Amino acid sequence: MKNVVCLLISWFCVTQVKAQDSTRVTTNFKDTVAVKIDTSYWQRSFSGGVNFNQASFSNWSGGGVNSIAVGGVIAARALYEKGKTSWDNTADLQLGYVTQLGNTRKAADQIILISVLGHQIAPKWDVFISGTFNTFFAAGYRYDKLPTDQTSLKVSNFFAPAQLTFAAGLAYKPTDWFALRLSPIAPRFTFLADQSVRVRQDAITGNYVFDPTQKAYGVDPGKSSRTEWLAFQLQAVLNKNLSENVLLNARYQLFTEYSKLDNINHRLDLILTAKVSRYLNTTFGLIALYNKDFSASLQIQQTLAIGLSYNLSSFRKKKEKTDPTSGRF
Repeated sequence: MKNVVCLLISWFCVTQVKAQDSTRVTTNFKDTVAVKIDTSYWQRSFSGGVNFNQASFSNWSGGGVNSIAVGGVIAARALYEKGKTSWDNTADLQLGYVTQLGNTRKAADQIILISVLGHQIAPKWDVFISGTFNTFFAAGYRYDKLPTDQTSLKVSNFFAPAQLTFAAGLAYKPTDWFALRLSPIAPRFTFLADQSVRVRQDAITGNYVFDPTQKAYGVDPGKSSRTEWLAFQLQAVLNKNLSENVLLNARYQLFTEYSKLDNINHRLDLILTAKVSRYLNTTFGLIALYNKDFSASLQIQQTLAIGLSYNLSSFRKKKEKTDPTSGRF
């Protein structure tokens, strides 16, 4: 009987340990969510939000325009880590529209997919290969500086342009939240699936008009793609909780062909998210782009919104820095 009791006690203790290990608490900004432990080598995170803004006026002496704005933002990540090998995949997606006086216009649009396969050669250094793809979800138009008989002019579309960049080089990862990637080999392919986005600015009137003979996004007339074989790319990535409820996600990219060092491309993507409650947050977004193939001037897109959000992560907390695999990003 004594042996049976001891066996039952042992079984109970083992089952309790297994039950405790079957779930793990993960941080969702200030909130905590219990998730099942992933016994594979994958860690995943998802952040999605929907923003809505509406204004209406009726006999309002101060004036105003009825408007409705809606937008969606998704940021997802899947990281595989086994030994000294890592495979990091991220997706940044956003799309938004605003309607005023019966006219609907695009307010935000972005598709960015990044995949990085790395192998650690030192505690803070990896060799890696990566692929970066970016384009738009939908057609984009300009509404100013047009001929009097025209209200809009298409200037972009899905896969017009689209860019695919492959890169290989060294990655420096001193912390869990920062990475710097240097790629002396970085061929880029630019695609133009819609030829109707070729436009030019009239030298006399200053108006923009469709012109099929114009180069668009670096793609020559009559062609649908462009290849930049010999090129260099630098990427700096930062993903850090500034406080308990504030998250900063930033990415800087520098790209240039070796034969055209006077045309260095710069792109900065920044998203600052402040958590108001479990399902409500405020988001500030900024995209700064300088690329002479796109425009002779600095291009800036800025958004500020408050809306519903959902965040979930199965990322494990890193061990102390004595762990040789720490610092992966």
